[in-house]
Amino acid sequence: MLRIVLFLVLIALAAAGAAWVADQPGDLVLTAGAFRATTTLPRFVFLLGLFAAAVVLVWSLLTMAWRAPGRLRRRRHEKRHARGRHAITHGLLAIGHGDTALARRHADTARRLAANDPLALLLHAQSAQLEGNRDEAQRVFRAMAEREDTRLLGLRGLFIEAQRADDAVGAVMIAEEAIKLSPSSTWASHAVLGFRCARGDWSGALAILDSNLSAGLIDKQAYRRQRGVLLAARALELETMDRDVARESVMQAVKLAPTLVPAAVLAAKFESEAHQVRRAMKLVETAWLANPHPDLADAYAHVKLGDSARQRLQRVETLAAKISADKAGYIEGQLAIARAAIDASEFARARAVLAPYVNDPTQRVALLMAEIERTEHGDGGRARAWTLRAVRARHDPAWTADGYVSDRWRPVSPVTGRLDAFQWQTPVASLPSDKGAMIESSAFEEAMLAAPPPKRVTTAPSESPVEPAVMAPDPVPAPQDNSPPLEAQEILKEAVEETAKETVKEEPVVTPAEPLKPAPEIAESSSAAATPVFRTRADLGKPGQAPIPAVIPIVRAPDDPGIDDEGPSDEFTEQIGTPRDHAKAQAGGWRGFWSRWGG
Repeated sequence: MLRIVLFLVLIALAAAGAAWVADQPGDLVLTAGAFRATTTLPRFVFLLGLFAAAVVLVWSLLTMAWRAPGRLRRRRHEKRHARGRHAITHGLLAIGHGDTALARRHADTARRLAANDPLALLLHAQSAQLEGNRDEAQRVFRAMAEREDTRLLGLRGLFIEAQRADDAVGAVMIAEEAIKLSPSSTWASHAVLGFRCARGDWSGALAILDSNLSAGLIDKQAYRRQRGVLLAARALELETMDRDVARESVMQAVKLAPTLVPAAVLAAKFESEAHQVRRAMKLVETAWLANPHPDLADAYAHVKLGDSARQRLQRVETLAAKISADKAGYIEGQLAIARAAIDASEFARARAVLAPYVNDPTQRVALLMAEIERTEHGDGGRARAWTLRAVRARHDPAWTADGYVSDRWRPVSPVTGRLDAFQWQTPVASLPSDKGAMIESSAFEEAMLAAPPPKRVTTAPSESPVEPAVMAPDPVPAPQDNSPPLEAQEILKEAVEETAKETVKEEPVVTPAEPLKPAPEIAESSSAAATPVFRTRADLGKPGQAPIPAVIPIVRAPDDPGIDDEGPSDEFTEQIGTPRDHAKAQAGGWRGFWSRWGG
């Protein structure tokens, strides 16, 4: 609106001026030597306007002609630059979707058309990386590191190439140079922090952490946690070398990160040695409620020096009761109770605690059951069976970081260098799957765990010759995966009885001095467990099929070399009452069973 008004005002002024000139009377005379020109004032103004327009036109033509070469050169440069930008854009897109040939073609075009463009250098370097040409990529990144505008980008590229070449020292040197130029560089501070932690330079790591806080890379809460982790790591390293510094560091670590397990364990140890039992128990309880861990339970059990095993058991039970049964860490308390109960020889208590977990045990549960069997009864067979089950059992939680499983806590991940990366959790590779168990239990393991406790019977001395004995009834074995149907078991039992009768008929008749009694079991050492005489198979007992498959006595491990040639060492022969001299001719085990059935 304002422009329209201004335009109308100018037109009005021009019209007023023209009217004024037209109203002026008289003539205008121009004299120059002998030249004399006479005209009116309106005509003179009109001719003057034409002359000014002609001058301006001529000046414009001359200026255009003078500036034409530069304008053409500038236009050609802009067109070239636009083509270079187009090549850079499409080259980066080609790198994004992994087209190596297209990325290289666009990189060559961008380097030819826009050689000094920083994005052209970046495209060239990344296309070389995509092709696997590390030497070319390093050369371009070095060129970028020498320029002021791309120095940090070049250092970043050199750092990545050093990591790919497993040059840790070179990578850290590049990162330290980058952090001098820009303290807020996240990748540089992360790399330098991880390297200093791996080297044990805790003071330098703490300085980097303070710099990260000042640069705003981490918040206050993360800073407290990470500082506590670094102080705990320094305390663990100096525990045996400088206990004063270690104590001071771990106390600061517990204040900053009270739920950090290694810091709480070490702080409780120092407090316990200083006879500050209540403070030590409070430290452990705080960490236990956040993250139940066996080291915390052990530290809590030994918080008071000189206590008996039963007192430690009571203290562990108090700690375990602080976590309800619906919490994820409840099993850690139960395992801690079982461990303390075994140390206190309270085996019934240990069995009762482990009972809910024996059907699907973890490795620690199976090993605790093996220790109970070995310590309470001296039952080496059952202990060995539980040990075999521990090999196949699910894994327990462990210190895990980025897929790496460690037997101890570490401040940084050895894979990525990330601080405070280790968590107490079940490794991913051992989590349960919907495909079922990959490893089945062995026959020895099932037989030993299904067998009843061993019976010890003392044989009475007799002057009569060796008498054929009637086999004692076998205990009913526990149901197993490969157990045959009931009809097959009955047929198998009848076959064994008939075999025993035929053996008795073939031997000479001897008048017994006393009534026949069931054959006593062979006395075994305390480390041997009684097992079922026969190992049944799923394909036994089907009517119309003959012969009956062999029955293998489960009396030894599956990797045992076999049955000796001597008669007395054959348990099957001794149990069916075969004489010693006849046992050499008629071997026991599956060979004897097969031969008596005509095999």
